[in-house]
Amino acid sequence: MSIEENIKAVRKNISDAAAVSGRRPEDIVLVAATKMNDADRVRRLITEEIPSRVAADRAYQNARRNSDKQNARIEHDKALARVMTAVLQDDTELFKQFTDNESFKRWLTDRVFALTYDERKAG
Repeated sequence: MSIEENIKAVRKNISDAAAVSGRRPEDIVLVAATKMNDADRVRRLITEEIPSRVAADRAYQNARRNSDKQNARIEHDKALARVMTAVLQDDTELFKQFTDNESFKRWLTDRVFALTYDERKAG
């Protein structure tokens, strides 16, 4: 079975499981990892390193301090794109997921924004 056939089979399993659970298949994110240490490294990237790099972005910091949530989100998304471009050098698979997998990109974008946007410090 080819990789493409495997992915198709996994997506069908996800779709079937979503139907049984009353969820939409597009709300379920398929994330691939090759080794357990890769999974730990990617988890650390997603929950610690990427959010801290985005939070350190000066344009995003400025938007959080001086703009409403919607404009801060726009600047956040730009900062995340810059960080993910930098991640390309160290983790091409994570970058590929970010650029090619729309549900993963949406999930990561929402997750990092939630980790970096503090409404008490905004505006």
